[in-house]
Parts: sequence; C-alpha cells; structure tokens
Amino acid sequence: MLVFIKRSALVATLVSVSMAVIAADDLKAGKGIYDKACFACHKSGVMGAPKLGSKEDWQPRVAQGRTVLLGHALNGLNSMPARGGNPALSDADIANAVAYMADAAGLSLGGAPKQAAAKPVEKKVEVKPKPAVAAPAVAAVVAPAPVAPKPKVSFNRLLKSADERNPPPIEDGIHDPDNEGVVLLQSPREGLQGFAKGISGNYVDWVKTLESGVIAPRFDRLDPSKKPFVMDLNIVREVKGSMPDVVYPHKQHTEWLDCSNCHPDIFIPKKGANQISMAAILLGQKCGVCHGKVAFPVTECKRCHSKSKKAVSFKE
Repeated sequence: MLVFIKRSALVATLVSVSMAVIAADDLKAGKGIYDKACFACHKSGVMGAPKLGSKEDWQPRVAQGRTVLLGHALNGLNSMPARGGNPALSDADIANAVAYMADAAGLSLGGAPKQAAAKPVEKKVEVKPKPAVAAPAVAAVVAPAPVAPKPKVSFNRLLKSADERNPPPIEDGIHDPDNEGVVLLQSPREGLQGFAKGISGNYVDWVKTLESGVIAPRFDRLDPSKKPFVMDLNIVREVKGSMPDVVYPHKQHTEWLDCSNCHPDIFIPKKGANQISMAAILLGQKCGVCHGKVAFPVTECKRCHSKSKKAVSFKE
C-alpha cells in the first residue's frame, strides 16, 4: 500500500524556530546531521539541491537571509521534504546543519563571505591581590545510579523488539542505503501512525483499519470514482485431522482486489479443482502468492483455520 503525504503551500510565516531559543550554531553538530540526513541530496546536488562546498549554489540562497533559509529547510521547498525527510530532527538540528553547509561554502548565514577574525588587542591590567577567603564547604555530589538497559529478546532471534519494527527505508535491509533518493521515502513508522494494531507482519491490522475508515484505498488507479464489487461469501475448506477448517472470506479480499487478481490463474473457480497444501503455500503458490509477501504471514494459523470442527463421539 502506498501512503502519500500532503504538503501545504508555503505561507509567509515559514519559520518555527525562535532565534532566542537556538544558541550560536554548532558547526560540529551540524556536520553530524549533514552526514546522517543531508548528504544524499546535497553531496551531489540531486534534484537541484545546493551542493556542499559550492559557493555558487549557496550564495543566492544565503542572501535571502537566515529566516527564509531556515524556513525552507524546516517546512520543505520544491523537491526537498520538510526537515530533510526526517521528522525526528529538531529545529536546532536543522539550524546547525544549514549553518554547516553555508560554512562549507565559505559563507555565513548573513550572506557575507567569512573573514579571518582580527586578533584582540591585549591590554595590560594591573591586578591587585585580594585577601584570602575561606572556601565554603561543598556537599558531596552523589552520581545518579546508572539505568540498566532494557533486556532484548534472546530466546528467539526472529522475534524483533518493538523498537526494531518497521525501520526507516535506509535501515530496513530492503532498500539500497547508498541510493541518494532513499532518504526521500516516507518512514513506515510515520505513515502507519493511527492504524489498527496487528500482531504480525508490519504489525497493522489492515482489515480493521479499512473498516474504521482510517484509510480509503482507490480501487482503480485512474478512476477515483470507481467502487469495488464486494462479494460477501465465505468458502469453507475442510481439513483432515484435528486442525480447524479453513474459512476463506471473499468480503475482506474483494474490498482490496478485483476478482481477476485470483481467478482463474491462481484459483480455478470450481469445487474440487484446487489442490492446496501448506507446503505449496510456503513455496509461494496459491495463498502464498500474497501471504508472506504483501499480506500477513501464514505463521498466524488461527486467522485462516478459524472454523472449529464438531465434537466427534466414539460411542455407537
């Protein structure tokens, strides 16, 4: 599922930074922020971003003044997302990063080239000795007890802790971290906020999220007015052994998919025509075409095996 971000038009009051709150720019800290969040675009000038160290790129921007420049960095402009695409960065982080990039181009945020600071004139001042005063007693400072780190799950290497779920694209092991555009992708943790919680996959219950009206997926890419043909029909497949029978709900599937997504290439719409096994599903066939890839994994058995068998009596 694609999650799109709306960005409102830039208004006159762009700046959310109070200059009285942010102290003098910390260029060292700014370099750390640049290396973490800004280098992907500003190192090579992708999509028109001003390149690091290029006075020609930065001078007209710095000339607009600190307020305007920081406003663009905080709120986004053209292809540049707000806060460099990382909402976790504070106002001070952004201010430091902008100051570092301006400094690397030989400019200050005032727009003028940097000049070597003049050495102060030393004045000889006669210092009269002061009478010795006994130092007041200082109470011993007791250091706070160290906070023990939260234990991580160690008995199952496949079970991730909550802070490791849905990592940003640059850290998810799927996207190329060296690709300059990866930082422009929305973080799943931001895009999935407010969705119903699930217990597997990306930890979102998509059916509940859809039913609650939080999302309204477009059924046709080109026609926003087209509505899905929802079929409220359950198919029950009897399973040998003690496992509950499988219930396939058409309603939840047809709210997302057109019938042609499954029929007839994956499932032949005829009773007894489909041989389905867990081995085939795990190999990516039948239900495994989607489940385990773009739908919840098949590790949650009870989500499909949901119809209990009737109690069997062995008495004659």
